[in-house]
Amino acid sequence: MRILLDTHIPLWAISDSPKLPKQVRELISIPATEVYVSAASVWEIAIKHSLGRNNMPVSGAEASRYFTESGYILLPVTPEHAAATETLPPIHADPFDRMLVAQALTEPLRLVTHDATVARYSDSVMLV
Repeated sequence: MRILLDTHIPLWAISDSPKLPKQVRELISIPATEVYVSAASVWEIAIKHSLGRNNMPVSGAEASRYFTESGYILLPVTPEHAAATETLPPIHADPFDRMLVAQALTEPLRLVTHDATVARYSDSVMLV
């Protein structure tokens, strides 16, 4: 299986947070699972960390390093991903979430999220 993690999921994973659902912890640990984290997530972390918002515990650089060390595949943002955001219905206003949905649909990847609004985009989004 190929999965793309919404920004909060890999943060929970690297910090061993009890918020990370057991099913996701198990899915990530299966060797056959290709686990992707978007460059958009690293960008979101960097912005929120620099603004001191949402109690962001790590900087973008630290997150990127942790994700790489954890074996996650960093997914760049491509022009095709950016263009795909304009075809999405206006379910969610957050540009980072819209980019993750566009990337998941374009690649294709299963997007894993804890955000019920994001999950409304597609049956391929896994709400945990």
